[in-house]
Amino acid sequence: MTEQQPEQHGDQPRAAHFVQSLARGLAVIRAFDADHAELTLSEVAKECGLPRAAARRFLLTLADLGYVRTDGSRFRLTPRVLELGFAFLSSVPLPEIAEPHLERLVAEVHESASMSVLDGGHIVYVARVPTRRIMTVNITVGTRFPAHVTAMGRVLLAHLPAAERERRLTALLAEPRDRHGEPPPTPHTISDPDELRAELERVRAQGYAVVDQELEEGLRSIAAPVRDSAGAVAAAVNVPVHASRTGAEELRETILPHLLDCVARIQSDLHATRR
Repeated sequence: MTEQQPEQHGDQPRAAHFVQSLARGLAVIRAFDADHAELTLSEVAKECGLPRAAARRFLLTLADLGYVRTDGSRFRLTPRVLELGFAFLSSVPLPEIAEPHLERLVAEVHESASMSVLDGGHIVYVARVPTRRIMTVNITVGTRFPAHVTAMGRVLLAHLPAAERERRLTALLAEPRDRHGEPPPTPHTISDPDELRAELERVRAQGYAVVDQELEEGLRSIAAPVRDSAGAVAAAVNVPVHASRTGAEELRETILPHLLDCVARIQSDLHATRR
């Protein structure tokens, strides 16, 4: 392709800056969806309108980069593809909208408050207003934790479609906790898959989650979901406390009302922004 002869696409000519190989690589990623989680080389080539040789090069390149995995005959995306979407999540105004409400929540309960989103099997902090450090790990925007042992993670997992929730849980429970320098399980951590599934159903029904010293001993946390204008859960907000200062029942009685008010204010501003 040259500047004098831009490539045609349908009835529209491509601009001189258009990078066809990038467009084809993205098309290969988009070939996978909920109904086509696994595809053969031939299926990818057909879906993208590519020669088999070209489709193979794109798939193997994506595999080398960690975005695709294969058993030799079939291909599927890996959770790393979510990194591409996380750049977008980081750029949307949700954290900016949430921050003043998190600050108000912190002033009301005198504890830290955070917001996170789900990235594969982990939560990723996208906003945080700290008061004092109560964990051995220093939490900042971008910090990641396994979703199933955190209050925000359980809120986010609980509101996934059942099949997607089960897929992520299976992968999470098979992965060592300390694989990426994450805290190891505590004596309080729910490790039985059926017990964890029952807990997620309870979280979904009651509308909030309490995690009692499962991520780290001495740490309790309560979290609630933030819904977008379509009613889908887009994020979660939490308040962590030190177990020696605040009991689990006190979390529900004294902090939960403030947390739910904070979430309602965030949702109101978020919906207004979307409109």
